[in-house]
Amino acid sequence: MDRFLFTPVGGSTVSTTGRRHTRKSFGVDLAPPRIVMGYWDVPEGTDCVEKTWIATKLGTALGLIGSAYHIVAFQPDTALEAVQRAASATVTMATMGAIFGMTTCLTAQAREAPDDPLNYFVGGCASGIFLGARTHNAMTGTTGCLALGTLAFFTKAGKMEGWRLTGPPKL
Repeated sequence: MDRFLFTPVGGSTVSTTGRRHTRKSFGVDLAPPRIVMGYWDVPEGTDCVEKTWIATKLGTALGLIGSAYHIVAFQPDTALEAVQRAASATVTMATMGAIFGMTTCLTAQAREAPDDPLNYFVGGCASGIFLGARTHNAMTGTTGCLALGTLAFFTKAGKMEGWRLTGPPKL
């Protein structure tokens, strides 16, 4: 099978053997797949599985980073205890990311309002409720719901309106 090196502007593809192939010469479309780089690249209310997967990966990364800092700041007595702490925090954050991604996307579909920041409030609130259930504390769940929901709401509103936290001001 030929390995393709590049696709010139003319639409034909040059292989390592030097033969030229058009996009339709194999009976399939040789266009490159759509590359999704981040959470904001997927349109709201569409492809809930992809959005959930991205949010889960982000939650996992934050869980790993947070647990690493926690282990350094509060050193455990044994290596097993360190692994247990890291796993617990990472799984909790990954689950919160998955809950946020799925809830936000399904809320956008159900309400038929994909770009409404309220969808993000509901997703953040659901993640906060999970945190309360995980800790067996209703106050933690209530506080987490309000805090994460509000943070998510303003994150989406700021994204829609072009708010900036860093950099020079726009004049």
